[in-house]
Amino acid sequence: MLYHKLCEQHSEDWMERSLQYLSACDRFQGTTTRPITPPPPMPPVPTAKWLLSVHAEDVRSRYSELKARVTSVFGSILKMDSTKQVAKKLAGAAAGTAAWVTNVGNEHGQVLMSVLTSHKGQGLLPMTTGLVRRYEAAGVAPPTLLYVDQDCCSSVGTSRAAAMFSGWSDLVVRLDVWHFMRRFAAGLHTDSHPLYSLFMAKLSACIFVWDEGDLSLLKEAKKRELEQQQGIRGLTEEQLTGRLTSRQLAQHCRRCTRGVEETEQLIGQLLEAFKDARETFGIPLVDQERMDVIWDTQRRHLPCIQDPPGVQLYTQTGSVTTGGLTLPVYRCARGSTSLETFHNHLNRFIPGTSANLENFQAYLLEGLERWNEDRAAAAVTHDAPLSLRCYSGSLQHSINELSQRLLGCSLVQDYSKPGQYTGELIGVEYLCSQQSWEFRENFGRDPDVPDGIPADLGDVEDEGFGDEAEEQDHTISPLSLISTKEAIRLSRDSPSPSQSSQDVPPEPQEDVCRGPEGTPGFDRVVDLARYLVELREKPCISDREAADIVRLWDRLPDSDRQCVSYPPRHKERLLQGRFKATHSKTSTCHGKESLKRCVLGQGSGPAQWPNISRIVEAVWLELCSIHPAGKVKWGVSMNRWAAILHDYQAIRRLVGNCPALRGRTRIQLFEVNQRTLSVW
Repeated sequence: MLYHKLCEQHSEDWMERSLQYLSACDRFQGTTTRPITPPPPMPPVPTAKWLLSVHAEDVRSRYSELKARVTSVFGSILKMDSTKQVAKKLAGAAAGTAAWVTNVGNEHGQVLMSVLTSHKGQGLLPMTTGLVRRYEAAGVAPPTLLYVDQDCCSSVGTSRAAAMFSGWSDLVVRLDVWHFMRRFAAGLHTDSHPLYSLFMAKLSACIFVWDEGDLSLLKEAKKRELEQQQGIRGLTEEQLTGRLTSRQLAQHCRRCTRGVEETEQLIGQLLEAFKDARETFGIPLVDQERMDVIWDTQRRHLPCIQDPPGVQLYTQTGSVTTGGLTLPVYRCARGSTSLETFHNHLNRFIPGTSANLENFQAYLLEGLERWNEDRAAAAVTHDAPLSLRCYSGSLQHSINELSQRLLGCSLVQDYSKPGQYTGELIGVEYLCSQQSWEFRENFGRDPDVPDGIPADLGDVEDEGFGDEAEEQDHTISPLSLISTKEAIRLSRDSPSPSQSSQDVPPEPQEDVCRGPEGTPGFDRVVDLARYLVELREKPCISDREAADIVRLWDRLPDSDRQCVSYPPRHKERLLQGRFKATHSKTSTCHGKESLKRCVLGQGSGPAQWPNISRIVEAVWLELCSIHPAGKVKWGVSMNRWAAILHDYQAIRRLVGNCPALRGRTRIQLFEVNQRTLSVW
């Protein structure tokens, strides 16, 4: 924190001066009998409250300029969204009076207006009216598109969002796609389900399609980059697609919506495919009754999420060279993702845990000014940032005006042109108008007034104001999940490799070998298990070995090639205790809370018993014969079960990291731990 840094610097300076003074006194130690006068004590450092008051006083001196810069921002594509988080920081007499902070942004990520309101809906009408008048007074063309999180359409007449901007008759209102997708997430039992991210990725694929030209160029650049930098050649289309990240797709590829009819058909197929999808506990992903109601309701919003014709949603902001090819860098204006990023920063504009009415306004206005200036600079250039860093609009304008007259050029790059203040109410002023209060600009007048700053700052952590990662579009997922329409189908619905393989010669008649449970074909299961066990110490699986495994897989009986059916292990009644409470008062899915406690992270899963799958059980039987007792490895003693588990995990990683096996087989080597192993 700033206060701690000031204390550190003042302490070091005081000690250096004291050392200099005592060193000078040390020269006269034996020449006088008078005692040495100790150095004066260090004066106290101003408190954090005093520093905040000084900052607020500085904002008060620039208050009119700040409001003018905020009301000088325009845009052709607007986004409107609200958040509750920062409204909770309002303290003092106004504590608890603000329920929402509503923000309106443009296609560059700048914020045209930010207001605190006690309610939504008609309470925003003065704000929208002020925006319409701002455009009219400045002579700027009205925006063509508005993204909202609700009120996008109406069965009768004009939608509520369009009615609030009645002065813009040609404004097209669209629903943000991420908010649309989140409505489907309400029909899932829990977001902790292992299939949750897969469902959301495929839902995005039902709505958007990638530009083939951009995608082909990115793949070619990635292919050349791998060949030049890592020497990787001969990658298949699937392997190359798996190396493309969501960030690369968002930067270098454009998307468009599929259309109402195609989207409706694909979402219907998706819901049907995931209808009976379950995780390893047997817990379903979809609450079918609730999802049916959601789909019937959201079906009418499909036209609201389509890209409007004739509106340019992508802007090329630069280019990068990858693998010798020049890739364009795009910025997408679709949706309200930029406002979601702004909401994360908005909570940091207000330092500490709370702020009174006046200081809240000071922090908010200065944060808006700096945010808009940074977004304007990012929209113009992507070069390295200049050493000059100034947010004073009047100072920039004055120096550029004088340098143009004397030098014929501008010394400072000014990315925004502030105009006159339009009189619109911003931030807390808007809330006061709703409550019929009088807002006074008493910024920082009394540093002793409680303002949410703790007296003891010893344990307070600095939140920081560093730049976060680039805004992330949650509707973009890796192409390995959503590359084609057929990707909507679950893996268990895809045709078996044995159905498409014609070059495997028919096997001769053999004696029938049955396993412990009496099912025939156990000898072929053992052949596959032995081959997998032989690979346990290899770093990877070669193409020849993968072909051998596929051949052995195709020889398995149909029952062993099916997806593993895991037995349900949830409890009908949850135990009482800490961390066992549900988020909802009612739970319609047995085992939902057990799943949340069991699946601790993405990609993790609960352990199972080996005898659920004959392939896994055969692998474990082979490993048990290899490790009859404990062993010493790398100087560390391992018991028998730990050694077996180590080899099994190695085999599991080899199979999971082999693209050929993932595409042509459905070998499921699930998680097994020492507990389930010992019970088996």
